[in-house]
Amino acid sequence: MNDTKKTLDGGCLCGLVRYRLDGPASKVACCHCQSCRRASGAPYVAWVTFAKKDVEFAATPPAEYRSSPKATRGHCVRCGTSLTYEHDEHPDHGDIAVATLDEPDALPPAVHIWVSHKLPWVVLNDGLPQYPEWREEGNG
Repeated sequence: MNDTKKTLDGGCLCGLVRYRLDGPASKVACCHCQSCRRASGAPYVAWVTFAKKDVEFAATPPAEYRSSPKATRGHCVRCGTSLTYEHDEHPDHGDIAVATLDEPDALPPAVHIWVSHKLPWVVLNDGLPQYPEWREEGNG
């Protein structure tokens, strides 16, 4: 994905958590890892990476919890919508669930990651690159 600056808004199902992304988006990826599947209740999750300084939450930020030794996830405390993912190895960046954007079609995915964890009944025929785990920098 190119790093074109675009302002995007989004939020949770019930509307308690609202956010604005105001900066370049990068690394739009569909993640098939078991952790993302369990956190979302979906077969995989599309995430977009933003610099934390470019993400602004309105009155109520997401509630956060440690989902693994190196990762923190955010969700709405009222409706449970999975909203954010942050990894300790990238302290200045975080991920937002693409489907929580008001216009999710503005950020189509570029790759599939963690396909080694993919559910056997998920068929990937969209032509996007697929990586068994995380992709290496510069590859998608």
